[in-house]
Formats: sequence, structure tokens, C-alpha cells
Amino acid sequence: MINFRYIINILGRLLMVEGAGLALCIVIALLYGENDLLAFVYSSLITLGVGALMTFSVKVKDRVLVKKDGYFIVTCIWILLSLFGSLPFLIGGTIPSFADAIFETVSGFTTTGASILNEVEALPHASLFWRALTHWLGGLGIIVLLIAILPGLGIEGKDLYVAEVPGPTHDKITPTFRSMARNMWVLYIALTAGLVLLLSLGGMSLFDSVCHAFATMATGGFSTKTAGLAYWDSAYIQYVITIFMFVAGINFSLLHFALRGKIKKLFRDEEFRWYAAITLVSAAIIAVSLYFQQGMDAEESVRESLFQVVTLLTTTGFVSADYLQWPPVVCIILFLLLFLGASAGSTAGGIKCVRICLLFKNIYNEMKRILHPNGVINVKYNGKSVHPAVLSRVMVFFILYILLFGVGSVVMSLFTNDLATACSATITCLSNVGPGFGDVGPMSNFSHLNDFAKLFLSALMLLGRLEVFTMLVLFSRAFWKK
Repeated sequence: MINFRYIINILGRLLMVEGAGLALCIVIALLYGENDLLAFVYSSLITLGVGALMTFSVKVKDRVLVKKDGYFIVTCIWILLSLFGSLPFLIGGTIPSFADAIFETVSGFTTTGASILNEVEALPHASLFWRALTHWLGGLGIIVLLIAILPGLGIEGKDLYVAEVPGPTHDKITPTFRSMARNMWVLYIALTAGLVLLLSLGGMSLFDSVCHAFATMATGGFSTKTAGLAYWDSAYIQYVITIFMFVAGINFSLLHFALRGKIKKLFRDEEFRWYAAITLVSAAIIAVSLYFQQGMDAEESVRESLFQVVTLLTTTGFVSADYLQWPPVVCIILFLLLFLGASAGSTAGGIKCVRICLLFKNIYNEMKRILHPNGVINVKYNGKSVHPAVLSRVMVFFILYILLFGVGSVVMSLFTNDLATACSATITCLSNVGPGFGDVGPMSNFSHLNDFAKLFLSALMLLGRLEVFTMLVLFSRAFWKK
């Protein structure tokens, strides 16, 4: 039976963390003296109040949770944080529509970066900061934050971690999950601080640097400008953000080992090699196409190709150019990248390179089994045999992902004018990317969609961020049986 009392207690504590984040925005509102101060005061008080009520009014007798509780907690946390996170937009009137406010907030927490705002600069600084902060909090994972800062959960950290953190394997994590979570957050904070410094040196204001560093390390994509990074027209800023987006797409546990001197562990990892290879090969093809077909010089073609490949592969979704005007072969490659994603255990969305690697290896081995039916042929990953159950989960995930893409595209075709918009809106939200093609391309946004379409895409964002199964398992009859 699900331990509802303890779950309510944990949800309350996380709401109090969100309330503290909203309170931080009060400071930003005071510094800039803008009109959304009361909206953040009220939002913070409501969130803190409800969180405190849930934490202290429920008497918890049994502080033990099982794996089933972990899936339920994770789903509830992401829905609750999104609902309360939309309060400052609704109360302050900066985004008065409920569907729009939910879409923008879910897009922030899931690090999708899809927006309904036509004039980003029209938002007060505190609201812009809150958008960026939702990215940063959701990027590494709410549960990882929970494990890091809240002691005594009475649950194996791995059960919650696996329910939230992207990827089919978690063999790189340390036995002490609280220690692991703290190490990941320390690394996350350090990389964010370093990026803030580098962006400031490139001509961004401190406020813009912080917001873009939050969005980059979380692979989110929200900008403080309507034109995105194109506003600065700086090669330096593009290169810096490209490098940090690529770093954010690496498994954070693996990155932690690499920064502690175990660099060989990084380059020996098969997923990292696939991630790097996909990035370089895709960027090379696009760079050649831009150089010969678009008339760009060599440096610009390399820079733009690298940036667009990395921003879409890592599901960050920053905008620097209108890639819809590029050659068809480029658009096809970029569309395929919307599905892939970077590494498992990173802040990126998508299917993930480890699954793509295992899929291709399994296909190759299946052909070998046809030729050698009596042979014992195992799929190996990082030198170790992969259990058939893992391969089965990978295959099921891939099929379900494509099925959701198909069903979502059909639903969205009811609310859009062309197939490109319907398909790309579906996959860009399911993969937590942001910009797509057609009417939701890099120079457009999602404001023209109706309320149902926005809420539907918000649900897809949550499904994609929680790796599909975490939410869908709640709708099975077996889940609710004792």
C-alpha cells in the first residue's frame, strides 16, 4: 500500500524548497523596483504555507517507502512544483492565461525551453529570473536535490534516483546516494559559476549571464531576449555556450570522475564516444553544406553547425540562427537530432545515446544470431555483457517513445496547419528540446496554439522528462494493487 502520509510530508518539504526559490525572486524584484514584487511575495507565502502545512500537520508513523512510492512521489513532485511555480505569472498578470502559465512553467522545470512569450523583454527581471531558476532546479533533478539536502528519507536513494534520472543504466553512481547527490550538485554549481564568469567577460550583464548559465547547464534554452543568443551576435559567447552545453550533456557521475583526474574513464565510456561521434559527424556534414550551399565562410559554418548540433542534441534549444532557411539535408539531420538526446545521467532529454548504442548493437547481434543460430552471442557495453532484461527495457522504451511521437503527432495535427508543425511540436516537447520546425521553428513560438494543445504538450514534456514509464506506470491497474 502506498505510504500517503510520508509522501505528503516529503512533498511538503519540497514545496518549501520551491517557496524559498520564489522568495529569492523577491530580492530581484526589490533590486529592480518592478511591479511583480507582490506577485512573488504572495506566491512565496502560499507555497511556503502549503508546504509547511503538508510537512507538519501530517503525523508520519512509518518512514519506510518502497519502489512503487518512488514513482508516485516523483510524478506528484513535478506536477505540484509546476502548478505552484505558475503562481507568480498568474498573480502578477505577466502570463494571465492558466494554460500559458502552466506551459511556460512546465517548460521551465522540464528544461524544454519552449515558450509562449512573444516579447520576452517585456517580462520584469524577477519573472525572467524565475524562468531561468526553474530550468536550473529541474535540470539536475528535483529528486537529486531532495536526496542532497534532506536527511533521513527512509528510502533507498536509488529507488527515487532511478525513477527520475534519465537513462537505462545507473552503474556509475556511488553506493552512498546522498554523497553522490551532493557531489553532483557541487559540480553543477561550480560549472554554473564558471560559465557566469565567462559570459560576463564576453559582454553579457551579470543578470543575463546568470540566467543564461542556468539555462545552459540545465540544457534548458530560456533566454532573457526574444532573439535569443542572436541578440549579442558574439562568436565568443556562442563558442563558450557550445562548450558548456556539450559538457552538460555528459553523464554527471562520469564527469565527476573525469574532473577528479580519471579522464581515461571518460574516454573509455562507450556512450561518451557515441555522443562525441554523433556531434562531430553531424556538425561536419552541416558545416560542409553551409559552406558550399549557403555561402558562409569556414569559421562561421563550423561555429553555426557545431552550435545547432549541440543545442539540439543536448536538448538545450538555444536559438542563434533560423535553421529553417538552411539546405534540406541540414534540416533532416537537425530533425533526427530532436529524437536522440545526449547522455544518460545528464541534464538532457531525448532517447539518450546509450539506448541508441544498445539498439544498434542488438540489431547487429540479431543478424549474427540468424547466421549462427547455435552460437551464444551477447551484447557487450563497456566490456561487460548486457543483461537481456536491460535490452528488453531499451527496446520497449524505444517502441513506446516512437508510439507516443506518432499518437502525439496525430493529436497535434488537429490543432496545427501543417504536418511539420504537428510532428516537430510533439517531438520537441517529448524530448524536452524547445524549438522545432514549421510554425514552432527557431524564429517562432507556441503562443498561437490553443489551450488544449498547450496542456497536451505540457503533459508530453513531463512524460519525456520522467522517461515515460515513471508516469505511465501510475495508470496501470497493477500499480494500485496491494
